[in-house]
Amino acid sequence: MRHGVAGYKLGRDSEHRKAMFRNMAISLFTHGQITTTGPKAKAVQPFVEKLVSLARKGDLASRRRIIQRIGNPILVDFEIDWDDPPTREDGYRVNMHKEKLVDGPRVVTKLIEEIAPRYADRPGGYTRIVKLAKHRIGDGADLVVLQLVSDDEKHNHRSKSRRRQIQDNRTAFAAKVRKGKGADEEESKAPAEEEASATEEVTESVEAPAPEAEAPATEAAETAEAPAEEVSDDSGDAPKEESKD
Repeated sequence: MRHGVAGYKLGRDSEHRKAMFRNMAISLFTHGQITTTGPKAKAVQPFVEKLVSLARKGDLASRRRIIQRIGNPILVDFEIDWDDPPTREDGYRVNMHKEKLVDGPRVVTKLIEEIAPRYADRPGGYTRIVKLAKHRIGDGADLVVLQLVSDDEKHNHRSKSRRRQIQDNRTAFAAKVRKGKGADEEESKAPAEEEASATEEVTESVEAPAPEAEAPATEAAETAEAPAEEVSDDSGDAPKEESKD
């Protein structure tokens, strides 16, 4: 039976696959992230996680086990210009022909002293895989980014799901909008009521003196009508008397 042979084979034999994992882990610890294909990232992720767990212990046995798996390569996180190679002041030493690094800072030292302390309170999940919206030229394979999780990100297995958080945010926003609309309606009603009361007061003030103004007008009309009737009576009697004569 095929016990203990789980994992991605990636079309390579054991030695080739181990060498590839070793090179990818060194690049990840050197630069903080690497771009590769999805199956490769998923295959090397457990390998890297175990190395970080060993580095968290920080003892001599853990250091030797890490060196056994990835070696003890020199840390080179910049592009070397061999016309002006790094000096001892930079912590590096080159050969007499200035064509090769002989000594310098080590990747294992960086892993134990710089990377591992960031995850002292983190029980696992030191890396993440982020899918990219592009494909590799040639075979069109999906590309992803395998990166180390930053130390300022909290790790909580019992945190709420993102869906629930989005729903809560939407509910709070809707309540805020409704509250704002209610306040606007109250503010719009208050000026309308003030205007209505002001117009009522104006109309009452205009209509109040109207009866007083009508009284003189009627009296003037009555005084004007009285002489008219007397004239009409006199003028009517005169012709009657002339007709008798």
